Amino acid sequence: MQNLSIGIIGAGNMGLALASGLASRMAPEQIAVSDPHPDKRQRIRDLGISAYADNGPVVARADLLVLAIKPQGLRELCAAIAHEVQSRRPLVVSVAAGIRGTDIDRWLGGGLAIVRAMPNTPALINAGISALWANDKVSARQREAAATVLGVVSEVFWLTDEALMDAATAISGSGPAYFFLMVEALTAAGVTLGLPRDLCAALAAGTAAGAGRMIHDHPEEAAALRARVTSPGGTTERAIKSLLGDGFMEMVGRAAQAARDRSRELGEQLGAA
Repeated sequence: MQNLSIGIIGAGNMGLALASGLASRMAPEQIAVSDPHPDKRQRIRDLGISAYADNGPVVARADLLVLAIKPQGLRELCAAIAHEVQSRRPLVVSVAAGIRGTDIDRWLGGGLAIVRAMPNTPALINAGISALWANDKVSARQREAAATVLGVVSEVFWLTDEALMDAATAISGSGPAYFFLMVEALTAAGVTLGLPRDLCAALAAGTAAGAGRMIHDHPEEAAALRARVTSPGGTTERAIKSLLGDGFMEMVGRAAQAARDRSRELGEQLGAA
C-alpha cells in the first residue's frame, strides 16, 4: 500500500468511509476523490485528501479505482471515464449492488482487472462486512490490495463464484436493515407492554449490540447461544416458540430470497446491452 495510488469516484457514505479509513493508514496524498457535490468534496478535503468535481484527475493517477456510486449511475459513469481507464488500466473495484463484472468491464472498454465488493453500512463505523469477487484478470497482488482497501472499514470474505454475490448482498449487504427492523419491532412491543418508548429503544438497541458482540467471534454457534439463553419452561422459550410457530425462519428466508432476486434484477436490467 505504500506506493499505491487510490482513486475513489463518489463521496457518499461509502466513499467517505473508505477515504477516512485509508487516510488513517496511508499518506493522504496517495488518495484522490471526485464528487459533483461541493459539500461532499469539502468533507473529503477536511481529511487532508484532494477532492475534485471532475473524475479525470482521479482516474489519471489511480492504481486502484473504487467506483462508489449507486448502480443506476454506473453505466453512464463508466462510459464517461472509459478512455482514461483504458489509458491507466487500474484495478477497478465496484461497490454497486447487482452490476456484474462483465458489464462493468464492457462499459469500460474491456480487458480490465475487476473486483466487485459488497460492503454494508456498519462500514461507516469501521465495523462492516464485505464480500468480494475478482475476475480472472486480477492478480494476487491486486487481490491483496482490494482486500486491504475494503479491510480498513470491514472484515473481508472472498467468493469464488460471482453468482453468489447476489446472495451475499441479501445476507450481509441488506442484512443490517433486518436487525434495525427487529429493534423497531422490539421497541414497539415494549411500548405495547407499557414501557416508555425511550426506555424500550435503549433496551432493544443495547440488547442487539450485546448479542452481536457475543456472536461475532463464533458465528457458527448461534443455535448454541440461543439454547443457552432458553431455559426450559421459561419466558424466552415461550417467546421463541411463538416466533417459530408464526413461521419466523421461513419469513426470514423469504426476505433474503427477495433481496437476492432484486440484486439479480438490477444486474439484468442495468447491465442489458
